[in-house]
Amino acid sequence: MDSRSDQTPLKVAILWHMHQPNYREPHSNRLAMPWVRFHALKDYLDMPLLASSYERVRVTFNLVPSLLDQIEMYVNGAIDRHLELSRMRAEDLTPGLKVEILETFFSANPDHLIKPFHRYWELYNKARREDANRQVIASFFSSAEMRDLQVWSNLAWVDPMFRSEPVIKDLFVRDKQYTEEEKHRLLDWQIEHMRRIIPTYRRLMEEGRIDVSFTPYFHPILPLLCDTDVAREALPDIQLPSRRYRHPEDAARQIQMSRDRYRECFGRELTGMWPSEGSVSMETLDIMLKQGVTWTATDEEILYHSLIKSGQERPNPAAYSVYEYGPGIKLFFRDHGLSDRIGFVYSGWRADRAAADFVNHLKDIRGRLDGRLRDAVVSVILDGENAWEYFPDDGTEFLSTMYQLLNDEPLIETVTMSQAAAAVQARPLKSIFAGSWINHNFRIWIGHAEDNAAWDLLSVTRDTLLRFERDNPGFDKERIAAAWLQVYIAEGSDWNWWYGDDHRTIHLEQFDRTYRRHLAAVYEFLGLDVPSELQRPLLLGAKTSHNLVPENLVSPTVDGHVSHYYEWAGAGSYDCLKAGAAMHQVTRFVGTVQAGFDRENVYIRLDFHNKMGIELLSTPRFVLDLRTPQPVQVQLTRDAGGAVGGSADGYFYRMEEVLEVGLSRAFLWPSGAGRLSFRISLFEGDQLVETCPDGEDLTLDVPSPQQELFWPE
Repeated sequence: MDSRSDQTPLKVAILWHMHQPNYREPHSNRLAMPWVRFHALKDYLDMPLLASSYERVRVTFNLVPSLLDQIEMYVNGAIDRHLELSRMRAEDLTPGLKVEILETFFSANPDHLIKPFHRYWELYNKARREDANRQVIASFFSSAEMRDLQVWSNLAWVDPMFRSEPVIKDLFVRDKQYTEEEKHRLLDWQIEHMRRIIPTYRRLMEEGRIDVSFTPYFHPILPLLCDTDVAREALPDIQLPSRRYRHPEDAARQIQMSRDRYRECFGRELTGMWPSEGSVSMETLDIMLKQGVTWTATDEEILYHSLIKSGQERPNPAAYSVYEYGPGIKLFFRDHGLSDRIGFVYSGWRADRAAADFVNHLKDIRGRLDGRLRDAVVSVILDGENAWEYFPDDGTEFLSTMYQLLNDEPLIETVTMSQAAAAVQARPLKSIFAGSWINHNFRIWIGHAEDNAAWDLLSVTRDTLLRFERDNPGFDKERIAAAWLQVYIAEGSDWNWWYGDDHRTIHLEQFDRTYRRHLAAVYEFLGLDVPSELQRPLLLGAKTSHNLVPENLVSPTVDGHVSHYYEWAGAGSYDCLKAGAAMHQVTRFVGTVQAGFDRENVYIRLDFHNKMGIELLSTPRFVLDLRTPQPVQVQLTRDAGGAVGGSADGYFYRMEEVLEVGLSRAFLWPSGAGRLSFRISLFEGDQLVETCPDGEDLTLDVPSPQQELFWPE
């Protein structure tokens, strides 16, 4: 049937994944970091309320049980260091505490969570002075300014939906000169706000407005719990830990714990599960089947490899079919192109244009599904919290416009995953390829020396607990249970997300320390000495590279000018001023380095900290030192007219207010894709003045023009 005359709507299943690492510290009622609290203010309540306000819109929210535990911890009096510092009377802050606050209370997206608020932006710029050390800068801040910072570092995270509530509205109107009483009203409001979250999901689900699925309890990579050797299916040459980790019983336990928690929260049985990082394998699907899970999901790349593995024909388009394994468990495969448009592309667009583009893509898909609409489902699955920091107004205008267009479009029907699983005829899938939604493999969580060391420590600790339990049958059962809980927490994916060279964070040492504390707590609960291996960092010293992670494609005009704000908005960025000391200098010249790419070129931008100082150098020249794929030094020199600019085969550049460089993909790689490692140096004649970064490399992973990006959880 011609889709132009067929009025069957296209089913679209949107799943928002809500997750934060497990920050709770052993033996205490504290959380190591404040991100659960911040995202509770910004994402966890407004997202379901907004989606449910449209009559025809139905979406699925996937929640991680350990996230809900942390929300309830706050409701019951838990604290984190940021909250502790926020509650301190500003007049009582010591110089050391003021420094700590100034170092940690601006941990937010500057463009969207600091700059829109006049007072917060004012304090941010004052704290970033480069002409004094931190102690001196802290001395410049009055008690009133410190109190304003305590307020704004919490207030900025409040979603626009709640800024009209009396306590919050008054603070936004006031802007500065807050009182201690006003500050504490805000902090108390946060806790009451968090108290509403779980009941709201339950109410909206009971009303049929949304659906809720869960992830295994502590967000583990289930296939690796079942057998770390499964990583070789996608990566045959990967270096695995010295100790094989094979504990499918733990995978089953993490799912069972989720089922129990779901029943406790929502009074019904768990039927749907988004596995951590979309990670699946034959063994994990078999465990899900036995546990009563009726649907799950992963990325479309897993489908393509699974069809090859099964020797099955690949329909076109394959990803819009629902498959069944077992029989008994339905599988959805996310359209990563559409999902990543929300996560990566639309933040730099006008909200109405972005929403229309999304819906138009769905209409185009519908047009290609001639005669197959009844059983077709487009799955859009992505992070439901982190993306919005890169949108104006926390993505509210984009989401509202998108939902309204979907609500009003008769040829599109939004459905929950459960509704879709019940409504369509699924295709059989004989086998599943073991991998995750990130490059259809498990490289992020295993294979690097740090990752493998973490797995080995986990394995030794678990074996110690099992042996102790067997040899001491009369030991306190509550302490045994507490020790097992620490093992399950350590099995979570977030620790290995940060180990290795895949991702970087300023909190890397904190993650490492917290991971080892959970393993050490196992020994402490058993009354055993903590091994020395758990008292030493797993990190292999300073990283040899800093990975720049773009959030969007960039296509700047290489003219040395910042033509408009969004020209470089999607680029990855590195702050050279926060790096190690530079050579042969008294003042700093280089400020930040940004890098990104489009389908034709890779772009690098250098912002100056001291442009006038560079112009006073008699013979300045920049050298772009490409370390990989091939060692090449690109000389960025003055032209005949005295300007720094020029072009050659494969690259072009210009320096005016900033230095911009374009490098052809074909110049860098025959395939047009790969990893670029580089650093930038400033010379005065033959004398090296400064290198950014000093003694290390910046790296940029450039996918093929055909490959879509992904959004990490």
